[in-house]
Amino acid sequence: MDRLKQLHDAGQSIWLDYIDRTMLRSGELARRIEHDSLTGMTSNPTIFEKALAEGHAYDSQLSGASPDLSAWELFELVETDDVRAACDIFLPVHERSRGVDGYVSIEVSPGAAHSVDETIVEARRLWASVARPNVMIKVPGTTEGAAAARRLLADGINVNITLLFSIAAYSDIIESYLAALEERADRGQPLSTLASVASFFVSRVDTEAERRLDALVAANPSRAEEAKAFRGRVAVANAKLAYALFRERFSGARWEALAARGARVQRPLWASTSTKNPAYRDVMYVEDLIGPDTVNTMPPATIKAFEDHGVVDRTVDSHIDDERALIARLEAAGIPLGDVTATLLRDGLASFARSFDSLIAGLESKRRSLDATVAAQ
Repeated sequence: MDRLKQLHDAGQSIWLDYIDRTMLRSGELARRIEHDSLTGMTSNPTIFEKALAEGHAYDSQLSGASPDLSAWELFELVETDDVRAACDIFLPVHERSRGVDGYVSIEVSPGAAHSVDETIVEARRLWASVARPNVMIKVPGTTEGAAAARRLLADGINVNITLLFSIAAYSDIIESYLAALEERADRGQPLSTLASVASFFVSRVDTEAERRLDALVAANPSRAEEAKAFRGRVAVANAKLAYALFRERFSGARWEALAARGARVQRPLWASTSTKNPAYRDVMYVEDLIGPDTVNTMPPATIKAFEDHGVVDRTVDSHIDDERALIARLEAAGIPLGDVTATLLRDGLASFARSFDSLIAGLESKRRSLDATVAAQ
């Protein structure tokens, strides 16, 4: 039983939430595309920090780079090389799917998250540097990110909106995408060459909701049974409501006019789908969100687990009324989902900023170490 192929055949694209130079050069990524039904890849500063810290795959490039490059410029040199190589490996997937799949994402720096202009400048630079039709520029799902995404998409740049948690923010992102398509249509520009995904982070919603449920029970132990009903369920309910919004907004006269000109839907992408709570099934955030026109980006361990024991069934649009009722009961219990998602966006941006700072510090340290080794030799 090829569970990953079954997942792909159910309409869900499998993207790998990991990148390093060794897998690009050894043939491992090409093997995974063939064996694991991979059709895309995502990267972020945390992933690159891990890749740079382990082994010596990057030593030669770091040693040979101009000493005049800042640590940030050096990182951008390294990451664009890797993403460009990954794009080339995924290019046959991109061509076979006629541009639906085969994308590799690269992220703007977290410092630009609250600036429309800085996000646009950085996104355009990364787009030009990678220079591949199947690269996606990751832009955070802030208010400023939505505005930047509209301008980038209107310019024909593929965009992955990341760090989405709330349905309200997702609604704004969909509007940005539709408006960008309409702008291109008004200018007589092609729509079929543009691709975008909206990355909804899943498991973190349960983590934050359950932190608040624990506080609720600590203050009033008699509410333990009430709290139990929400554990491990809020994140999937939130994502399913996002999918319901996706189906609603990508239908009707407005969308049909764009689709007739070749426009593609902006697919929901489920991110943060590894299970954080060991009490839960390790593939629950994959199994519970399967359906057409979706993407799930998974770390290697989650892909391996699903390959071993995942169950494929269409679940992403099942029991929607029950999910709405669950969220309503959660809010009635004193835990507004809007507060949960606002906290997660704020914390997510801060976490990415810390990862980026740690990455730059590690890169500077590695360059000093390599320089010292060369000098000693």
